[in-house]
Amino acid sequence: MVETKLARAMAPVRAAIAEGRIPGGILGLVTAEGARAVAVEGMAQMRPERRPLTRETWFDLASLTKVIFTTTRILDLAARGAFSLDDPLTVLIPDLRQYDMNAWERKVTFRQCLGHQTAFPGVEPIYTYGDNPDTLRAFVLQREWRQGPPVYSDINFILLGIALERFHGCRLRDLDPGLGFSFAPDPDVTAATEDCTWRGRVICGEVHDENCFALQGSGHAGLFGTIDAVLDYAQGLFDLPADHLIRTRLSPDRTHGWQAPHPGWNGGSRISDNAIGHTGFTGTGLWVDYDRGHAWSLLTNRVHPSRHTDSGIAALRIEVGDLINE
Repeated sequence: MVETKLARAMAPVRAAIAEGRIPGGILGLVTAEGARAVAVEGMAQMRPERRPLTRETWFDLASLTKVIFTTTRILDLAARGAFSLDDPLTVLIPDLRQYDMNAWERKVTFRQCLGHQTAFPGVEPIYTYGDNPDTLRAFVLQREWRQGPPVYSDINFILLGIALERFHGCRLRDLDPGLGFSFAPDPDVTAATEDCTWRGRVICGEVHDENCFALQGSGHAGLFGTIDAVLDYAQGLFDLPADHLIRTRLSPDRTHGWQAPHPGWNGGSRISDNAIGHTGFTGTGLWVDYDRGHAWSLLTNRVHPSRHTDSGIAALRIEVGDLINE
């Protein structure tokens, strides 16, 4: 059953590779009971040398870090009573905007960051402001951020990452990322990402996201994993209670950390309403459909060798999701 579904859904991935839109891709499907199928196609690296993908290839999971790592740890700490999700971040980061005690940033809560319900901008080129990670953290904390309508924002999870660092007393990269995951995988078995004009090299085995690289670890990116590690994680989500916060909506299109089904979303139109999902900029994604009792992950290196091409990743994700749920 899972093999049949997977073979059907893998067809557009193979087509995208054959057309040169993405170098390679791995598609995995797992059920709540543990049945699993994985398909692999294409290249882990095209230049400066060529390497084929294998089932054991590590991927830069990009913003899947937000859900697999950061959301999981924030919710676990809150459940243990370390803080309330409705507490302001200042309970762990008392120096946030410390020169203005009335600053709006000091009122932002953990729950608002998880649900992207803050006034922070979507992204900021933090890496362009210096090369010292401690100074860049201070910049994030002391900057008077421009306010705007709530949007999906890396800044929310950069701040949640700093909160985790303050709680644990160490950098995120010094924490255990979980079984099957890493912040520093072996480059020889990792899918390459971009030929980076800023770093002057093809990125492989180090995080693609510039802000995470400059901060030397962050809550919004930096996690690496294999397809089986991601599927193991997804299968574990079926063991959580139905009222778990990752399944509790904070807005029409967001739960705590995750995206929820809505018209035109990346999980396709055939997914049940009782589902969650998330994507990563490098070409990754994970979706969990609780009503259908299965989860799937599509891992690609669509930014290799450049993000500035039309990979068609948005349409590909939707097509794959629709075929999985056909």
